Amino acid sequence: MARRPFSAALALALTAGAGLLVGPTGTAQAAPPGDKDVTAVLFEWKFDSVAKECTRTLGPAGYGFVQVSPPQEHIQGSQWWTSYQPVSYKIAGRLGDRTAFANMVSACHAAGVKVVADSVINHLAAGNGTGTGGSSYEKYNYPGTYSGADLDDCRSQITNYGDRGNVQNCELVGLADLDTGEDYVRGRIATYLNDLLSLGVDGFRIDAAKHMPAADLADIKSRLSDPGVYWKHEAIHGAGEAVSPSEYLGSGDVQEFRYARDLKRVFNNENLAYLKNYGEGWGYMESGKSAVFVDNHDTERGGDTLSYKDGANYTLANVFMLAWPYGSPDVHSGYEWSDRDAGPPNGGTVNACWSDGWKCQHNWPEIKNMVAFRNAARGQSVTNWWDNGGDQIAFGRGAKAYVAINHEGGSLTRTFQTGLPAGSYCDVQSNRVVTVDGAGRFTATLGANTAVALHVNARTCGG
Repeated sequence: MARRPFSAALALALTAGAGLLVGPTGTAQAAPPGDKDVTAVLFEWKFDSVAKECTRTLGPAGYGFVQVSPPQEHIQGSQWWTSYQPVSYKIAGRLGDRTAFANMVSACHAAGVKVVADSVINHLAAGNGTGTGGSSYEKYNYPGTYSGADLDDCRSQITNYGDRGNVQNCELVGLADLDTGEDYVRGRIATYLNDLLSLGVDGFRIDAAKHMPAADLADIKSRLSDPGVYWKHEAIHGAGEAVSPSEYLGSGDVQEFRYARDLKRVFNNENLAYLKNYGEGWGYMESGKSAVFVDNHDTERGGDTLSYKDGANYTLANVFMLAWPYGSPDVHSGYEWSDRDAGPPNGGTVNACWSDGWKCQHNWPEIKNMVAFRNAARGQSVTNWWDNGGDQIAFGRGAKAYVAINHEGGSLTRTFQTGLPAGSYCDVQSNRVVTVDGAGRFTATLGANTAVALHVNARTCGG
């Protein structure tokens, strides 16, 4: 059994509590930027496993959204990327059929969690064969869905990211590229997304958005039964490239890949003190339209961001992301891998967290308990910033929350100045009681690579 790496115990110079944190629960509010803007990305989880996790963990923890892997019919095979090679728009993939998907949406909604579907609409599968739902196909011909006339004329792989036409009209890793400038194609994609909306889906992650013109995606979105639905573009930033992620801000949020890349560099090689103006101060897109993450399924495999293999650096980066008021955070939750192509354990069935290779990062206490912290701190600016010039930082979120992070090799003992009201709080990192005095101060000792996090909705460490 593979267990997740718990951090070293945090020693506080205060009274210790016992038992589990009791936090507030509630129903999901509007899509980001709503009251609950954290998304748990349950990568390659079967839909019936997602349903159980919404009820068991995501709702009670305060997650606003769950993002599920693509539900459409795809090529056969065990590798994870088969989910990203669709052959039709039937809900008939490896992770569950239409009934399982609909039941999952209902269960998550009952738990107060909204559902975002990863949506592959830029391309179709290469090769030929029979899909996971029984549909036969060959490259450039997908009976009942598309024919060769619906594919772009460029039938060679993308080779030049400095050429907009090459990026948006040619084939991403050899996959058949849809002509999203064509009216029929736009309508057919909208029909698929409307079908998901009819099953209760609350939003979409648009895979490979950079490979489709922004105007095409805006047109497709305008055809939806809810044209204001939450919409998150995967548009990867590349210096000097012809297509800029900011082009897509007109029709929805955009994933800010620089955020994750820079977090890796800072946590691995630089000083956390540099994070004092993280976000727009670093030249990123506007906060209210940006989706952020520490890692995703591509970047953890590519190595351009941190991953579960980075131990405390990874855990503390997630703590920082959830405490810091920039963007809407995605918490990636996948599985152990050594083979970058390996598909999910048990075909996507999760019998229990931290078993069979499932990492369940969304359920690591250090990460999960920061979701309620973020919900409590919503709308509050950063206050009372402190750093030691190196890898020890602390900051408040107005009168609602306060976090300190010690990313150094030795312990840190300090009296911290907060904006919190006087009283007892549960440190949601260690489940110990912290007392804030009448001047908003508390004293704590943080072990190496640990954090302390307080918020107004966690005043006691209950059993």
